[in-house]
Amino acid sequence: MHSVTMQGQQQKITVGKIVCVARNYAEHARELGNPVPDKAVLFIKPASSILADGGTVIIPAYSSGCHHEIELAVLIGRPGKDIAEAEALSHVAGYGVALDLTLRDVQTELKAKGLPWEIAKAFDTSCPLSTFVLTETVADPQNLRLRLTVNGVPRQDGTTADMLRPVARLISEASSYFTLEAGDILLTGTPSGVGPIRSGDRVEAVIDGVGTLTVDVL
Repeated sequence: MHSVTMQGQQQKITVGKIVCVARNYAEHARELGNPVPDKAVLFIKPASSILADGGTVIIPAYSSGCHHEIELAVLIGRPGKDIAEAEALSHVAGYGVALDLTLRDVQTELKAKGLPWEIAKAFDTSCPLSTFVLTETVADPQNLRLRLTVNGVPRQDGTTADMLRPVARLISEASSYFTLEAGDILLTGTPSGVGPIRSGDRVEAVIDGVGTLTVDVL
């Protein structure tokens, strides 16, 4: 079982699935040469991809192009299917800082062949997660600054206000495809500025009002 922790609580929360969205920030889509989608582009990471704050990222031997992507993580606290957007935030238990680590070279090759790219997104340690904070401590999930540095050098600096699909809409849309269960996590996309990480790097991701996540790269 893989779990996450909630700030101020002793009990760990068992994670089910991690539902992720691609191309949810227009500038990030443009920097990768991808069109802005008219529907959410969703994929799933298994719970086995989770890495706790302070952990070590292990880049698989089959890749030489691992990229960082800072994201707001949303922890589902109440299950639902076909959740109305107006009710979606009532299903949220907390928010955290996440990295959606991506083997960009592998992903690019698989996409060119029209093949699925889970092995580029769902490998072990590909989803570092911070401790989560309770929903009520975040006044507005669409007004949060995201920053990421590698070895102290700024790489990403954005705001959740730039999401093409805000958190409530993502929950609603995702729940139209998958039943969302308590313990599931939704990753909400990354702003522009993604780039490579290599052995020996230290990555620090900060979302103001939510938390800080630091990992080393083996």
